[in-house]
Amino acid sequence: MSLLNILMQANSIAIGWLGAAIGAGLSAIGAGIGIGNIGRDAMSAIARQPEAAGDVRTNMILAAALIEGVALFAIVVCLLIAIKKA
Repeated sequence: MSLLNILMQANSIAIGWLGAAIGAGLSAIGAGIGIGNIGRDAMSAIARQPEAAGDVRTNMILAAALIEGVALFAIVVCLLIAIKKA
């Protein structure tokens, strides 16, 4: 039995929850990767110019907060879609 047959036999509620779970997981993974890249680049910038550490840290925290906000919004949208399917 193929995956397509299994999905076709499943009810739409289960598929909705599966889609919401995958969407929430991908948004969390994307946020983690984005914040990791910000931290890596900030540490590299501070190593090159230690006198600019305060400015780099401020910008890093601001960018990380914006990424977390977008990820939280994506997770809430996924959950709302899943609830609407139920």
